[in-house]
Amino acid sequence: MSMMARAAQFAPFAAVAGHDAAIREEGRVTDEWADIGESESKELDNKMALLITRQTENPMVTIEYFLPDSRKSGGTYQTIAGNVRRIDDYERVVELTDGRKIPVAMIKDIEIH
Repeated sequence: MSMMARAAQFAPFAAVAGHDAAIREEGRVTDEWADIGESESKELDNKMALLITRQTENPMVTIEYFLPDSRKSGGTYQTIAGNVRRIDDYERVVELTDGRKIPVAMIKDIEIH
């Protein structure tokens, strides 16, 4: 028996389509949403109130928010910086001048520059 034929009998999962991709996906690490405490929630509310009053100035902000994963439970925490175009009360998002929209419910912290 050739070495190639011998090796083939020890690789039974190689023929299963998508097996390698499924293994990589299962091993991908995601973070869990961490609820903020009451004091952090009040501080965030105060920052949002200040941002609402200053939104016509297009203030520069740095926002830390949770981005849910589309394929599995959990997600990742992202930090972005930009200028605020507006705060949409109907959609409940902070819209930046570059078009990105961050759901208010996913915001962990805001720094107004």
